[in-house]
Amino acid sequence: MKRVLTSGLTAGFILSILGYGSLFLAIKFFPSLFASYNNPLFNSDGSRDILFYMHAFVLSMALAWFWERFKGMFAGGFIIRGIEFGFVYAIVSLIPVMWITFSALDVTATMVLSWLVYGLFQAIIAGVLFAKMNP
Repeated sequence: MKRVLTSGLTAGFILSILGYGSLFLAIKFFPSLFASYNNPLFNSDGSRDILFYMHAFVLSMALAWFWERFKGMFAGGFIIRGIEFGFVYAIVSLIPVMWITFSALDVTATMVLSWLVYGLFQAIIAGVLFAKMNP
């Protein structure tokens, strides 16, 4: 259990840093995509902002548990195992969630695809960390 907590918290910290860094870079290089966020759907009164900032830790702890449960199914070096882990997560979770999000909310396909790519990126990074820290 200690390995799950340690690797989950480490991944959460790293994903937070990479997430905020990539957000600033994405805004700089893809400003038209972020103009889509000027939508009442994304307006917040600020009372739940902490939930947004905790996302990387919630995701990392869930992925750390998933890794602990199924790590024996991934073969190869730690990078290959991490990439495969990220793709499994994307297929099992991200694609269905993005499908229902696009079908139910007023969001663009580009926005949903960017979330899918970002989620895959997060899961691969977490998977590589887990494969290295908790083989």
